[in-house]
Amino acid sequence: MRITEIERRDFDAVLTLNDESIPHVNRIGIEDLQWFCANGAFVRVASIDGRLAGFLIGLRPGTNYASVNYQWFCDNYDDFAYVDRVAVSKWARRRGVAESLYAAFMSSQPDAPVMTCEVNIRPPNEASMLYHKRLGFRQIGSQETGGGEKEVALLEKPRD
Repeated sequence: MRITEIERRDFDAVLTLNDESIPHVNRIGIEDLQWFCANGAFVRVASIDGRLAGFLIGLRPGTNYASVNYQWFCDNYDDFAYVDRVAVSKWARRRGVAESLYAAFMSSQPDAPVMTCEVNIRPPNEASMLYHKRLGFRQIGSQETGGGEKEVALLEKPRD
């Protein structure tokens, strides 16, 4: 597995994978992806044998990002490494892609005391919740988003 920065040649595949992952992630367009590339702390793809296996977009506090979930962590933590979105191609699941991306993100942020993210609990994403618990994340709150259409569990994992 190879983890590299997202490049323009990856954009179509990343956007397609992102769309395939809805409703567990929100839709983004090309402009959004370009913004993440310019402003994100960690914007990487994982590939296996030259095929896109997954991607992760991570942010640090102080980024001008309007996400209510990101803002919740900004309001409640002084410092953190925030996973905005992670997606893994169906063919690459259970091959350590997400875990490798999470580890690479945390390694790239040596001064971040905690990694944070959210997981949908309405609509439910039970597989993701179980996965994050297995990785050592714990729920520290929840909030409704999308005008009450969604609810997310807010998770944290202190640095080992």
